[in-house]
Amino acid sequence: MRLETIVLQNLTRRLGRTAFLLIGLMIGVTTVVTLLSLSDALSRRAQHELERFGANIVVTPKKDQLELSYGGIQLGPLQLAHKEIDEAQLAGIQQIPNYRNLATIAPKVLGAVALADEQVMLMGVEPRAEFKLKRWWTLQGRQPENPAEVVAGSAVAERYNLRLGQEVELSGRNFTLVGLLNKTGSQDDHLLIAPLPTAQSLLHKEGQISMVELAALCHDCPVEEMAAQLRSVLPDADVNPVQQVVKTRMHALGQFRLLVWGIALTVIAIGALLVFITMMGAISERTREIGIYRAIGYRRSHILRLVLAEAGIVSAFAGVLGYLVGVAATWGILPLLDDGSAHWSWNPVLASGAIGAAVVVGLLATLQPAFRASRLEPSAALKSL
Repeated sequence: MRLETIVLQNLTRRLGRTAFLLIGLMIGVTTVVTLLSLSDALSRRAQHELERFGANIVVTPKKDQLELSYGGIQLGPLQLAHKEIDEAQLAGIQQIPNYRNLATIAPKVLGAVALADEQVMLMGVEPRAEFKLKRWWTLQGRQPENPAEVVAGSAVAERYNLRLGQEVELSGRNFTLVGLLNKTGSQDDHLLIAPLPTAQSLLHKEGQISMVELAALCHDCPVEEMAAQLRSVLPDADVNPVQQVVKTRMHALGQFRLLVWGIALTVIAIGALLVFITMMGAISERTREIGIYRAIGYRRSHILRLVLAEAGIVSAFAGVLGYLVGVAATWGILPLLDDGSAHWSWNPVLASGAIGAAVVVGLLATLQPAFRASRLEPSAALKSL
């Protein structure tokens, strides 16, 4: 009788034990696949959101520093600012190799304007880009849509008792207040916000930019490399990657993946223990059968291959079924953990890894019981007859 025939007969004859082993391994594989699939989908979603949430590269006018000292006393550096950035230079940003990795480019101009005989900071922006970059901003009203409209920060609105729809005079020109920025707890509360061309005209800074904030997609390209590319096309500006933002993002995602892998390894260990206990019990039950095989001429290597083949077949089926059930579980759980923005995507590495890991874990856990079975002497085994 061929070994393959014996293996199939043993699996079909002992359906209860085969099903128990199959379900135990399948649950382990399903848990691991579900956790890793959810981790992958949520990490990609979190990465996408973090990349769009706030700036991580800031472009400012280049400054020189003059060190002041007298009589051995260091007075510290004095910064000498150059003229502001020429707006025409921003077109060069589109020429950098990693331009596709820039999610948002938000230029702005800053300066003081007269409001009620006092000086207030005015920031000119491209509304669509600025409000996309600063997603934590919330408005009463709406964004400015034409040159004669402005938005006021909460502190400015409170100080000057500003209301939606009110006419506001800034440096001799009338504007309509179309939005009130809810309190942010930052310097944004003390700003008036107007469209970029309007602010440039009011501040007499036509064609000039005070700074540019960029949201760079750091998942595909190191932010330092992108900053170097920007310096090459903006020679009159300082380009500063906000390292803390990037490293915080990467650290948070790394910790999340580490937790998932820790849980996955624990489940794999439990699955291996289950296989070991099940196979040890099976060997004890089959002492008489193994003795007969040995008595009719089967060598130790045959017994070893017999036990490992059974475990390998069951483990492979458990891997396939576990992966399919894990994918189905991911589809069902994702909408409960997210608003529907995170999506499962086919990962061939995870699919092959799940099946391969199930087979490897099953075989490794079966090695000791298989060696035990192969070492049974025919005379000792046949005593149970």
